[in-house]
Amino acid sequence: MPWQATFEQWVPFLVSRVFLFFANPQNLPRIMPPATDTRLDRLTLVPPPNPLGSSASDTSLAGVGSLIVTSFRLLPGLPFRAQWIARITEFEWNHHFADVQDRGPFRSFHHRHEFSAEERQSVHGTIVRDLIEYEIGFGLAGPIAQALFVGPQMARAFRHRQKALEALLDRHASSP
Repeated sequence: MPWQATFEQWVPFLVSRVFLFFANPQNLPRIMPPATDTRLDRLTLVPPPNPLGSSASDTSLAGVGSLIVTSFRLLPGLPFRAQWIARITEFEWNHHFADVQDRGPFRSFHHRHEFSAEERQSVHGTIVRDLIEYEIGFGLAGPIAQALFVGPQMARAFRHRQKALEALLDRHASSP
């Protein structure tokens, strides 16, 4: 049975800054809850084309075809780690990128990250929207797993990210 989740947040930073932060997979462990102990195990990056059309591109960003291998703790405190292999399937500068799970805990997982400019109270900012479609499997036990574990765990992870994101973006902007 397919499930969908949408998370949305406004941050007081320009789209270009927010997009660069999210398109760099090195930032992924920084936005995950500490209890998951998320690690980047391997990156095979395919840089996106330069938005200005030149041959130069940022080699720290994950363009279409990039593979991101992470591992994390499904249950905090236990030594068992789950591996997740994601592949970037879409990339449009300062608008969106998408990834799919090649291998991991879900039967299928598609995550589209969208970014749009929005001014609030004379402050130029960005709406960060995450659209997720996934299947967890487990047959008849799937809806139970969704209600008791998967759905709440995903909501907790995005609540953590929403609380941490503004400070992370502020620090990201001031780093070299």
